[in-house]
Amino acid sequence: MATILHLETATTNCSVSIAKDGEMLVLKENNAANYSHSEQLHVFIKEALEKASLSFSDLDAVAISKGPGSYTGLRIGVSSAKGLCFSLDIPLISVPTLQSMAYQVDVKPGELVIPVLDARRMEVYSAVYNDQYKEIRETRAEVINEESFADYISDYKVYVVGSGAEKCRGALRHPNFVFDTNVVPSAKQMVAIAFEKFESNEFEDVAYFEPYYLKDFVLQQKKKKN
Repeated sequence: MATILHLETATTNCSVSIAKDGEMLVLKENNAANYSHSEQLHVFIKEALEKASLSFSDLDAVAISKGPGSYTGLRIGVSSAKGLCFSLDIPLISVPTLQSMAYQVDVKPGELVIPVLDARRMEVYSAVYNDQYKEIRETRAEVINEESFADYISDYKVYVVGSGAEKCRGALRHPNFVFDTNVVPSAKQMVAIAFEKFESNEFEDVAYFEPYYLKDFVLQQKKKKN
């Protein structure tokens, strides 16, 4: 039996789920316009445990969405997950944020899914997954142009999903591209990935694990008024 707590904080969606043996028991999330993870995450964890009639001592592992995504959001989520794992002496599981997004698409044989998270200017974080949700091109931070993902165009649909899909829509003109801007990372889709990793003992080193930022954090300073 494996009871796993899942935390998703890579974007504006503050999302928490609890699952037992790969079956989700409860989901608590709020995709606000502004990041509210510091205020909501621990409240959501407490409420999810109460709704599932569980306590912290019932948890067998904590799964965290590892990125890429918001620097601040990832720090909050990873710090919380590591703190729980340390205090409860349970393993930490990391789930690639883009892979959990790919799981939201019902991919038919031969089709591909490209999750894209909005970054700066015309840049996105992206990866390419096949119809088995296996990564066939690694995660990158890249500037979108008309040649982007040209190697993955075929006779089948290529789903481009996530907050960066609108940037891609303006540049990618092939008719087989299908765009969906409504897909956001959620703890719901972490469940299957995390359970598979638990079954294969694929755990992180709690002491040394860091989020997958992909790019260095740049502090945006306000311009001084004259």
